[in-house]
Amino acid sequence: MSSALPPFTTPQEPHDKPVLLELGTGSDEPCLRADAARNRARLLDAAARLVAEHGAAGVTMEAVAAAAQVGKGTVFRRFGDRTGLLTALLDHSEKKFQASFLSGPAPLGPGAPPVERLRAFGCAALRRAADDLELQLAAEACPDRRHLVPAHRVRFGHVVMLLRHAVPEADAELLAHTLMGYLEPALIFHLTRQRQMPMERLQSGWYDLVARLTSPALPTA
Repeated sequence: MSSALPPFTTPQEPHDKPVLLELGTGSDEPCLRADAARNRARLLDAAARLVAEHGAAGVTMEAVAAAAQVGKGTVFRRFGDRTGLLTALLDHSEKKFQASFLSGPAPLGPGAPPVERLRAFGCAALRRAADDLELQLAAEACPDRRHLVPAHRVRFGHVVMLLRHAVPEADAELLAHTLMGYLEPALIFHLTRQRQMPMERLQSGWYDLVARLTSPALPTA
């Protein structure tokens, strides 16, 4: 961190009312007809029941169609594929999470120093991942799309913005990738389910990582 880097062109966090992005494309959702919106809600309710009863593995397009008593083609037209269906299930909680770190109370929301906000963001993201872990794993995009999903881009841009304020001389974009990697659902699954690590240890590790990445650089000889 010895020299200043050129400005990063990612838009900064808005200071007025933030725009919350969905996990999927969702471009037509505001214009859905009332009957189409009801059908969509009916399909999501059926999918949510399947998750509650059988886990995310039990959610297939065929199973949702049967539970909602509609044709399989209806499910495919509405959500595209299984990943689209699962991301739609996660959309509501993702919007709430985005609202909490974009405009909610400090320290997660605006008003606290950037390092405090980074600490709070990671803990909140870890808790949310643990609550919806199986569903998040099932809905995770393939590698070539993972970093392009709108929800990921919102989180990533937020972390970049906080890092730019906390360590303006650093490469905030690359440091943000390091921090976001700590919050990947696959890693959280491995640590909490396969390694049986308590959430408190993951949160402590997040605090340590944030401290190490945002501490002033030591002078070189």
